[in-house]
Amino acid sequence: MRYYIIAGEPSGDLHGSNLVAAIKNNDAKAVFRGCGGDMMKKQGVDLLFHHRRMAFMGFAEVALNIDKVLTNIKKCKQDILDFAPDAIILIDYPGFNLRIARFAHNHNIKVFYYISPQVWAWKKHRVNQIRRYVDKMLVIFPFEEQFYRNNNVNAVYVGNPLLDELSKERRGSSDDFFKRNKLNKNDKLIALLPGSRRQEVRKMLSAMLEVVPEFPDYHFVVACAPSIDEDLCKSIIGNTPNVSLVKAQTYDVLQNSYAALVTSGTATLETALLMIPEVVCYRTSRTSYLIARYFAKVKYISLVNLILDKPVVKELIQGDLNKENLVVELNKLLNNPKHQRKLLEDYDTLRQRLGGEGASQRAADIITEMTEMSVQFKSQHSLD
Repeated sequence: MRYYIIAGEPSGDLHGSNLVAAIKNNDAKAVFRGCGGDMMKKQGVDLLFHHRRMAFMGFAEVALNIDKVLTNIKKCKQDILDFAPDAIILIDYPGFNLRIARFAHNHNIKVFYYISPQVWAWKKHRVNQIRRYVDKMLVIFPFEEQFYRNNNVNAVYVGNPLLDELSKERRGSSDDFFKRNKLNKNDKLIALLPGSRRQEVRKMLSAMLEVVPEFPDYHFVVACAPSIDEDLCKSIIGNTPNVSLVKAQTYDVLQNSYAALVTSGTATLETALLMIPEVVCYRTSRTSYLIARYFAKVKYISLVNLILDKPVVKELIQGDLNKENLVVELNKLLNNPKHQRKLLEDYDTLRQRLGGEGASQRAADIITEMTEMSVQFKSQHSLD
């Protein structure tokens, strides 16, 4: 079978690479092309372009780069026609991928959507597009399946792929981590996760660093995502004392930390599944924030709180993301045993609610079975 797969950001690249590997388990001759990142490329996906070329976030940022976005969509559509896939696999990234879903549907190509856009949070009208153009939604949060079924969309909960990723991750000893990164093994660490996009890092890291002088007994470690140039983080850190930078070792950083300040996104869920106390942080442009606040239909922005449907982790958003609030919340995580115990109990509940491992393979099984049936159906009708 021939598959065209599109992921527009680092987390999608990670999950896309695991999905490709799982599809290969079912179909060793499968051929892949699409848009993604280094991990998908390593799994054998022939990339039209890298997700770095697609990484625009927020309303204002997208508007300023609309020509680039439309050019990318146009090139992708033509590339799909040239490749002639048996199925399209879309991973999140709705502004781009829903346009591709419509295009693929109109060209009689099977469309799978793995990792849903957050239409349950805002832009609910996109459910109509999904119902019309997507053959199967493969969702990774339990509440999403019921949401889609209530809206007459063919959806199934396959589990959460982060559980697979965390189980297969082989981390070295703490001593190895400290030695490898030239850290003092006696230091107590606090992790700073400023995001996986340049715009996020610019906005978030400077805010996070403001708390450093208030915690002299701790050493802060910035977990630089693989998609971010270290020089960007270094330029923001500057000469701030008691801060180190570690590249592409986020799980190791978290596992060796007492607490974490985490930019809203997938990392908030990863941090919770690793049982690390966290404060969720988010700040965007004023325009993007005002538009999002107007349209958003959810009580929380962090995946942890959304899944458990209660305020488990503290969310500091926009104006609330300031030094004073960060210091207060970080102190709770570090110095309030009762608060710590309750948080870890909720983390246990979170893991139970997400279920077991195997999300990538379950998704792959559905995709390969439905694609084979579609190809056979087309073949029979072409003979007729």
